[in-house]
Amino acid sequence: MSPIAFDVRDHVARITIDRPERMNAFDDDTHVAFSAAIDEVEGDDDIWVAVITGAGERSFSAGRDLKWTATMNAASPAEQAASAAKLSGVTRLQDRFDIVKPLIARVNGFALGGGLELALACDIIVAAEHATFGLPEPKRGLIAGAMGVHRLPRHLPYHVAMGHLLSGRHFSAARAYELGLVNEVVPMAQLDDAVDAWVADIVSCSPVAVRATKQSALEALHLSLREANRQVAPWEARRRTSEDAKEGPRAFAEKRAPRWTGR
Repeated sequence: MSPIAFDVRDHVARITIDRPERMNAFDDDTHVAFSAAIDEVEGDDDIWVAVITGAGERSFSAGRDLKWTATMNAASPAEQAASAAKLSGVTRLQDRFDIVKPLIARVNGFALGGGLELALACDIIVAAEHATFGLPEPKRGLIAGAMGVHRLPRHLPYHVAMGHLLSGRHFSAARAYELGLVNEVVPMAQLDDAVDAWVADIVSCSPVAVRATKQSALEALHLSLREANRQVAPWEARRRTSEDAKEGPRAFAEKRAPRWTGR
């Protein structure tokens, strides 16, 4: 069976890391399958938003499967080469900056190491009350190299971020919300309803406008406001002449719900 469950319905893709017995941690097969799912999300115009989660109620993802890593470290050169070849064509979501579809992290438990880095690569994070976050890589002789060392100091105050990066300390969902790292924290029984509410709001918007908004924001983060104001992202240029840009005002004038085509 695939380590990734992938389902698309009503413009919504749902990607589930399906290794609950390993805390939904990533081995090479999981990386390959997850990357393929993300490529499908970005390549299919009928998908407007994607929800990423882990199977079960214990873990969103514990990041890298360290038992698998230890096995590979002790493997023969041929086995290591085969694994490297399998991963050579895989681009992790944490390293991608070209995705214009909105991504929602449904954090249903531990989001540690690469799991937190995965959540940080999403646009909206909704967490269950029992969720726990952290980047414990230094405790294993590693670093949060899937952008965690770069993203966390950009999302949190410097000293708060460095406190967690250097110590590997975990923090609760409540603390993550307090710091502005997550959008919403709810009891586990309400997690799906909370995620679905965000999905419904996004799907009610023009998919062209949503993609233009995300791309415009991401491509200008490093610019001054003056420079950002002068920049026109490719999806924004497309939106300006789109059918959706005409449909929105027309639907408002006619006092009806807009009928988005994504064109």
